[in-house]
Amino acid sequence: MAAEKCFQMVALAPRATVSIQRHNHRRFISMDNPYGCFTHILKPPMKASIITSSSSAPTFNRRSRSPVVCNSAVNQVEVVTGCTWTELVVAADMAVMVEFWAPEREMISPVVDEVAREYAGKALCYRINTDDYPNVATQYGIKTIPTLLFFKNGEEQESLIGVVPKSTISATLHSYTQ
Repeated sequence: MAAEKCFQMVALAPRATVSIQRHNHRRFISMDNPYGCFTHILKPPMKASIITSSSSAPTFNRRSRSPVVCNSAVNQVEVVTGCTWTELVVAADMAVMVEFWAPEREMISPVVDEVAREYAGKALCYRINTDDYPNVATQYGIKTIPTLLFFKNGEEQESLIGVVPKSTISATLHSYTQ
């Protein structure tokens, strides 16, 4: 199986080192670059396309925002990092929901995964580990885990703090997809 075709690789720097790793029983493409950014990226399925640059690493098609996808994948919550935050969350042209989480507090993650599947193609759903990227959590005033932030046109709109019912998450996200 050509699993590598299921994931999009983002070149963070011309000299980026790319490897595929197993993490929590999911495959992530990891990139380490000279600027200190280390990312785990799993792109949500949309339409398949890839553009290669003059460097040898495949890059993200920034014009159409079309990632390479796996036909068998269902919209999953993508991991966003401090390095990819601006590109994936702030610059998004559709509603975005971000789950701020920590490994010891994964109570709401299965519910967020369900909502992500329901809103596939209508909203982007991400999660960020606050232990790994405390600067992003601090920037948005995250004091309680889990917290869900909702964005529209790159602007923070609303937050849900703590464990909340799926119906509340869905209703909140739905209000930003109209």
